[in-house]
Amino acid sequence: MKVKLLSAWVAMMLAACAHAGGPDPEWEYEGEKGSRSWGKLDPLFKTCGIGKRQSPINIEEREAERGGLKPIPFSYKAGPGEILNNGHTIQVNLTNSGSARFDGLEYRLVQFHFHTPSEEKINGMASHMVVHLVHRAGDTKLGVVAVLIKLGKENAALKPVFDNLPSIEGKTVALASFNPGDLLPSDPTYFAYIGSLTTPPCTEDVKWQVMKTPIEISYAQLATFKKLYKMNARHTQATNGRRVQMMMPDAVGAGSSAPASAAPAAPTGKHSNH
Repeated sequence: MKVKLLSAWVAMMLAACAHAGGPDPEWEYEGEKGSRSWGKLDPLFKTCGIGKRQSPINIEEREAERGGLKPIPFSYKAGPGEILNNGHTIQVNLTNSGSARFDGLEYRLVQFHFHTPSEEKINGMASHMVVHLVHRAGDTKLGVVAVLIKLGKENAALKPVFDNLPSIEGKTVALASFNPGDLLPSDPTYFAYIGSLTTPPCTEDVKWQVMKTPIEISYAQLATFKKLYKMNARHTQATNGRRVQMMMPDAVGAGSSAPASAAPAAPTGKHSNH
């Protein structure tokens, strides 16, 4: 899949994973090329099968470590975007929509995309959908904010996106202005852990921040997405003893904002939605 209008970051990741002179590895969510087989599909995807810090995970709230985290400093702003059907999800590429700070470092927001059902689970329960807001700092540092989505009233912020979903892989639709801050729940409570991309090549050392409180979309909005992607969620992965922290509102101003320590950075690769 080659799309001319991908963001510079996504283009870099595609190039990093491409086969020299050969076709790009193919993968799906179900069937023979489904998520449980990714690690065997291609040597480039081996981390999907042998990695010990993979995403998504099931977060058990009672087991999460309290304290030591502050609310995430978001500095989002309205800016132009581009809605892309990338063959695995609907992705909105952003060029100038602000940033967020994770562990004291500023990460620029580069895109957001959707999975249904939610890849993340909290206390064993998935939501109807999740939006992943993907950030980067430098060339290799990645940070993702996951916002769960449940059925409810129509989401006015997402209306210009869901009303214009490209039906063909590779097709794009211009988005005049979008403020990603409108996707954040009012409750700042979140969970933090170190994980991976949830698509091949499943690169690890990704900072994950999973918001506890979901936002809402209407049944009609969800149905519109499901016409294109009925199911595009990776199954949950073993935590393997990883530290999972929880930021509570009453922890504001207490402790440091240091999430779980990261492993050495790994190269990024193709189809890295998050």
